[in-house]
Amino acid sequence: MTTYAVTGATGGLGGSAVRALISRGVEPGDIVAVARDAAKASELSDAGVNVRVADYTDRAALDTALAGVDKLLMVSGSEVGQRVAQHTNVIEAAVAVGVDLIAYTSILRADSSPLALATEHVATEKILVDSGIGFVLLRNGWYSENYLSSAPTAIEGGVFYGSAGDGRVAPAARSDYADAAASALLSAGPGEIFELVGPQHLSYADIAATFAEVGGREVRYQNLPEADYAAGLVDAGIPAPFATVLADSDAGVGSGALDSDSTDLIDLLGRPAVSFTEVIRGGLASTI
Repeated sequence: MTTYAVTGATGGLGGSAVRALISRGVEPGDIVAVARDAAKASELSDAGVNVRVADYTDRAALDTALAGVDKLLMVSGSEVGQRVAQHTNVIEAAVAVGVDLIAYTSILRADSSPLALATEHVATEKILVDSGIGFVLLRNGWYSENYLSSAPTAIEGGVFYGSAGDGRVAPAARSDYADAAASALLSAGPGEIFELVGPQHLSYADIAATFAEVGGREVRYQNLPEADYAAGLVDAGIPAPFATVLADSDAGVGSGALDSDSTDLIDLLGRPAVSFTEVIRGGLASTI
């Protein structure tokens, strides 16, 4: 019997990955959901999943949470600037308690990415490789859901702002990244690296057209210099450090950093991916 664990199990990606493991035939009792708050994981525990409480900053709790685990899906932390130390705690705990393999959710082409977001992923990948534990790298591209927050304003005002120029992005639905992670955890061997993107290669004009299609109103794309776009995000209420990261990522789209012809996602899924339009339509419908 193999015991699987997923960190960040109450988050969007981690929770979906737990459900994907079950859908792929893993018994709930063979899954450990690692969460910071057991109350938020009640749906998983009610389904028979073993919920263990641990925070990425609490090494002792991580040792306890990962005891008896064979394969671990380590979902990258959400606290930019703190992730290397947090991920180190998870990796060291996994090594200490004898976990055989860690699958880590990194970023597309981390080792050559110009994105500011890649820095902590590159550092984590190195720590993981140097640890001597079996590893699988799940280098996720951009999430289709990343554009949901822009859709209502763009539809209402008729303009979608960004700093991607004529670049293209190959986004995928969070649920597809989660299902691909579950597939890899079940089947991939140590040392495998997956570059994960959706099959659509979208310009920001294409994204504006999707907003228009879903919203039933004309929407055009307006490109801005990176600094101006960052300033606009700050004016919209986004904290300056995060606005800078978002603008850098948009500029990365312009340089091709979030586009790829890789078929790894589809290969792992074994089915068609959820389309960008489906994600936007479903996301907007849920807010109405």
